[in-house]
Amino acid sequence: IKMGCFTFVKLMMVLFNLLIFLGGLTLLAMGIWVSVDGGSFLKLLGPFSGQGMQFVNVGFFCIAIGIVLVLLGLLGCCGAHKESKCLLLTFFSIILIIFIAEVAAGVVALAYSSFAEGILRAWATPALKNDYGSDPVVTKIWNTTMSELKCCGFTNYTDFMGSKFEKENGGSLPPSCCWTNSTPCSADEAERSTVQGCFEQILETLKEHANIVGGIAAGIGILEIAAMTVSMYLYCHLDNRVN
Repeated sequence: IKMGCFTFVKLMMVLFNLLIFLGGLTLLAMGIWVSVDGGSFLKLLGPFSGQGMQFVNVGFFCIAIGIVLVLLGLLGCCGAHKESKCLLLTFFSIILIIFIAEVAAGVVALAYSSFAEGILRAWATPALKNDYGSDPVVTKIWNTTMSELKCCGFTNYTDFMGSKFEKENGGSLPPSCCWTNSTPCSADEAERSTVQGCFEQILETLKEHANIVGGIAAGIGILEIAAMTVSMYLYCHLDNRVN
């Protein structure tokens, strides 16, 4: 019975990590396609191609996540198939680190939202001051974010005051900072428009979809706990298997 249970768990471990591997390959292929030939990808979307421009911005992100999933899937499959305690322990350790990082990020986001805001602000403010308007990747990300969420900057229009973009455009701010959504958008017009910052809009969006976000997070957590449990079961029973 124990041997049959071990074989079943081993098979489930291989199949589970095979799915992770295939998912990683899919993400990797899609990320490479979007990064190399974004035009063809947008043509495939047809009438949604206008909104699809934001997908071009995450091509490299898909590549990075895809590589991680491919390596993780290979590690789990090889560890289970070859019955290697070293590979199984490595797989368990990586999943545990990811799980702890996700829990820590969730706790910080929920209990210390001001701390999370400070971390994001440390990245966003310099990018808006120095890179917006000159760096095509940063510009496209922020334009898509501000257009989709109807927001301006990280805090508000003041993030663009004294920025490189403002100086190069004669004091004009991005169109999203004014309710008229047209150029030129002056600082006075932006102040009268009182368009919210993107951080506040993101928080509101998360609150509106809290159940969906919570469900996805819980599902990912359950899968990670299951993966750790299975890998540790195989690790602990390998000695009995050998005997």
